[in-house]
Amino acid sequence: MSDIQKLTIGKALNLGLRRAMEEDPKVLIMGEDVGKLGGVFRITDGLQKDFGEQRVLDTPLAESGIIGTAVGLAVRGFRPVCEIQFEGFIFPGFDQISSQLAKLHYRTQGKIKMPVVIRVPFGGGIGAVEHHSESPESLFAHIPGLKVVSISNAVDAYWGIQQAIKSDDPVLFFEPKRLYHSGALRAEIDVTGTPVSCFSSQVVREGTTATVVAYGPSVKVALDAAAAAEDDGKSLEVIDLRTLSPLDLGPVFESVRKTGRLIALSEAPSESSLTSELAARVQQECFYSLEAPVLRVTGFDTPYPPAKLEEHYLPDLDRVLHAVDRSLAW
Repeated sequence: MSDIQKLTIGKALNLGLRRAMEEDPKVLIMGEDVGKLGGVFRITDGLQKDFGEQRVLDTPLAESGIIGTAVGLAVRGFRPVCEIQFEGFIFPGFDQISSQLAKLHYRTQGKIKMPVVIRVPFGGGIGAVEHHSESPESLFAHIPGLKVVSISNAVDAYWGIQQAIKSDDPVLFFEPKRLYHSGALRAEIDVTGTPVSCFSSQVVREGTTATVVAYGPSVKVALDAAAAAEDDGKSLEVIDLRTLSPLDLGPVFESVRKTGRLIALSEAPSESSLTSELAARVQQECFYSLEAPVLRVTGFDTPYPPAKLEEHYLPDLDRVLHAVDRSLAW
């Protein structure tokens, strides 16, 4: 019997975590304020009350300790889900992630698995202070041994977090914090239905004029731009990458061979980024199909600005449409 619920991204994550904990007693949640408070974004709200303090653990303010403890728990057969409260706090744990978490499965020739999920609220748009609006996903996508995923909608939030927890490899799970509680992004989900695969790229809007590839919070921007472009007679195909490492670029190549144009969209700075990789790979695989150079619409190569300036920093609908116009004028 189906159980269809209309959920925000935040509520979908909460229910996905709850379902994973119900199905497997080895699933633990740990992080700063995830228990009694339910997390600063309330994603883990109610879980400690229902599953107890032995399975939903409030930790000290020590990201290296959180990740290091998760590594030890994984060795002992548990499936820890760590929350990094804000993405800018992840760097004290970078050594544990890159030197231990990403390497142990390979180093032991598969004898030790690392089923650890690190949930990372990321991106801007919430008017926060320094270190609370970063986009560090490219740093982790560069590290072999890690799966890196970024969701953009409630369906992928619900099923994706469960699939990440079931993975025997470590997964960094980037969540667009400014969209957690957006009523406009509520989606109907059959929470008892057949799981939706979330670790591959997906065409979320078909088109023929140009391809726009995005992930995380930028997918909504791309879809808004596509809707606006339609009024001018332009048909934009929008692709949600979903998985950032390993990249699933087959749908991107197929789309670019059809449209001849690519706009790569991301909040992160442009230099040495995922949009750089997209541009390089599409040029390599689709060179003779391109009608214009690959163009990128990104954040600027500066530290994230104070809240009063973030609307000028974040890529918006107008910047995407301007890039489309530049591509068509080539």
